[in-house]
Amino acid sequence: MTDAEILEAVEQIMKEEINPALATHGGGAEILKVEEGKVYVELQGGCRGCMGARMTMKDGIKRLFKERLPAVKEVIDATNHDAA
Repeated sequence: MTDAEILEAVEQIMKEEINPALATHGGGAEILKVEEGKVYVELQGGCRGCMGARMTMKDGIKRLFKERLPAVKEVIDATNHDAA
């Protein structure tokens, strides 16, 4: 699976499943890029700087991407949590 195919697939998952769930808490997430199977994600809104952000990333976003797309090697939190 190419990086472009991974990007398309993770953006679809983000749009249909992850962002609707995060929106219930005033947050969201965006895929910044995919390089060599690594997906860079930035949390937004209420998720930026949130106490539960690490858990959202690890137990939610990372787990879901890796379960659905074995080509995803790593999910990297590219959020500046200090800018909350």
